[in-house]
Amino acid sequence: MISVNSLTKRYGAVTAVDDVSFEVKPGQVTGFLGPNGAGKSTTMRILCGLTPATSGTATVLGRPYAALPNPGRHVGVLLDASAQHAGRTGREVLNLGATLMGIDRSRVDEMLSVVGLTDKESNRRIRNYSLGMRQRLGIAHALLGDPQVLVLDEPANGLDPAGIRWMRSLLRGFADEGGTVLLSSHLLNEIERVADDIIVIGRGRIVAQGTKDELLRGAGTTVRATDERALWAALEAEGIVAQAGGSGALLAEAEPAQVGAAAAKHGVALVELRGADGRGLEDMFLELTAADAREEVAA
Repeated sequence: MISVNSLTKRYGAVTAVDDVSFEVKPGQVTGFLGPNGAGKSTTMRILCGLTPATSGTATVLGRPYAALPNPGRHVGVLLDASAQHAGRTGREVLNLGATLMGIDRSRVDEMLSVVGLTDKESNRRIRNYSLGMRQRLGIAHALLGDPQVLVLDEPANGLDPAGIRWMRSLLRGFADEGGTVLLSSHLLNEIERVADDIIVIGRGRIVAQGTKDELLRGAGTTVRATDERALWAALEAEGIVAQAGGSGALLAEAEPAQVGAAAAKHGVALVELRGADGRGLEDMFLELTAADAREEVAA
C-alpha cells in the first residue's frame, strides 16, 4: 500500500507538487500520468525518501520510506536507469545490492534470468549497455529484495516492442500475486493495457483519478437512427449534448440508457446504440491536462 496525503513541494516561489493525495492498492497496477513538469517525478522522489516534502506525508506499507527497515526488501525502486555506475558490470551492481540487503547471491542469477540479461551481458561494463539493457538491469535491482511494492518511473524507456510486452507481463504478474505497483510512463497505450487505476497530474495537482473504466466511461454514447434529424431534435429536447460522429451517427454526452430513453420518448427508431469506446487514454489524458501542462519546471 502506498498512501500520499496533502503532499506539497515548493522550490522558492514555484510549487512543483500542490496538495496531492492518492492511494495505490495491493494487487493493482496504478498508472501515474502527466505532462512534462507536472510533478510526477518529484512526487515519486518524495515517496522514495530522496526529496523532502514541504508539507504532507507519503508512506509505503504504513511508514515513510526512510523508516522502513532494510527498505530494499520491501520496496523496489527504479527512478533513473541511467543513474548507475558506468564502470561496474551489471553483475557487480546486483551483487553489491544483494550484499547491502543481506540477500544470498543466488538471487542475482535468478533476477538476471527474469529480466533476460545473459551471463555475457551481465559481465559487461554498464557504460557499454544500451538504454534498454540499463532498464532491464534497473528492474532486476528493483526486484532483487523480493519487495511487496514497486515504484517505477518510465521503466519502458529504451525497450523494443518485445521488451515492452515483457514489461507489461512482468508487472501484471507482480500485481496478480498481491504486489503494489506505481508506474509512471509517457507510453499511454501501455498504461491503458496494464493499469487497473489511473492517476492524472497536471501543474502539480491531481486532475483525475479512479479506475481505468471510470475515467474512460465519460466517452459517451454512439447512436444512430433511421431519421437523423428527429434524433437530433429528441436529444436536444432532453438536454443531451451531441455532435456528429460520422456515417450518420451521433456522439452523445450521456449514458446509453439515457440516450435510448430520450429516443423512445420522442418515438425515434434507433438502429445503433452503444457506449462510445473509441476515445481511449490518449484523448482523455490530453483533455484533462491541456490547460495544466507546464514545461518550465522539472517533473
